[in-house]
Amino acid sequence: MNEISRRKILKSAAIGTGALTISAPAIAQNKYNWKMVTTWPKNFPGLGTSANRLAKRIGEASDGKLNIKVYGAGEIVPAYEVFDAVRNGVAEMGHDSPYYWLAKHPATSFFSTVPAGLSAVEQTTWLLYGGGQELWDELYSNFGLKSFPAANAGLQMLGWYSKEINSIKDLKGMKIRMSGMHAEVLNRLGATTVNLPGGEVMTSLQSGVIDGVEWGGPWMDLAFGFHKIVKYCYGPGLHEPGANFSLTINKQAYDGLAKNLKQIIRSASLAELTASFSEFNYRNALAYKTLIEKHNVKMRRLPDDVIDNWFLISRKVISEVADHDSISKRIYQSWKNFRDHAIAIAPYNDLGFLEARHKRQL
Repeated sequence: MNEISRRKILKSAAIGTGALTISAPAIAQNKYNWKMVTTWPKNFPGLGTSANRLAKRIGEASDGKLNIKVYGAGEIVPAYEVFDAVRNGVAEMGHDSPYYWLAKHPATSFFSTVPAGLSAVEQTTWLLYGGGQELWDELYSNFGLKSFPAANAGLQMLGWYSKEINSIKDLKGMKIRMSGMHAEVLNRLGATTVNLPGGEVMTSLQSGVIDGVEWGGPWMDLAFGFHKIVKYCYGPGLHEPGANFSLTINKQAYDGLAKNLKQIIRSASLAELTASFSEFNYRNALAYKTLIEKHNVKMRRLPDDVIDNWFLISRKVISEVADHDSISKRIYQSWKNFRDHAIAIAPYNDLGFLEARHKRQL
């Protein structure tokens, strides 16, 4: 960074409410010391540890020129204030899920996961090659933010419940922790959803404030200890078929970086995206076995009437979001165009192989 650029950033940082404040130590001798706030409990297995690895990747790849200190939810700001904290310069980076920010703009969910939408591989494909990243950039620029896909938990479980779900009628009156666009789907199926951060989930389940909880897959759910309170776990996770989690950056801070540091951030994010997806797949498989064999968890498949109605209502909810404004419509059209192509090839691709493998043994 040359001196002119340095003065320009320092000057602009001091102007206006919510502008990024960059301290002298943060840009000493072209070295940056940034903060990353997260929506996850500190060092929580899966997403918390993924954020830690990402920060380490960036620091090492930049040879110490861009150092990131990671803060868990509540250490600087509460989980659901991460978006505004990064936007307003309280921290330069955030690690979060775009679907947490529906109140900012309902189309944010498309960049994480949409109920009955894209698989993890399909979601990444759309973002990297189907125009998703460009639309994400356009939407987030309105908030002074830049974001990259940085983790993916794969297909999740629909959650843990205090009673069996034998039909759609059993959902009525249940109070369930769920967030994102999929929470609206569950509401219309008859349940009542509450959006709780990770740090409040266990106490709410233990006290009976909620009857069920959706969080992640077997690995993270085992770490939380949901099986100690309730024994019914349902899948597949129609609500989050391929949840993408993101590195969100204050755009002013990002734009002030040299080109090579920007590329390091992007490359590190994509590397961690691959690493996290692989780790989730591996650890979920092991945790599933542990839950069944050691903890006597009753794993259940959702009844057909719930699945049928989930897809029906999801279509309506997604359509309503698409009608929100012009950029929502363009995001939806791009997303749906790729989804249609993915569905067409699926019987001869992943779906065909998985169906064949499931029925046969080597």
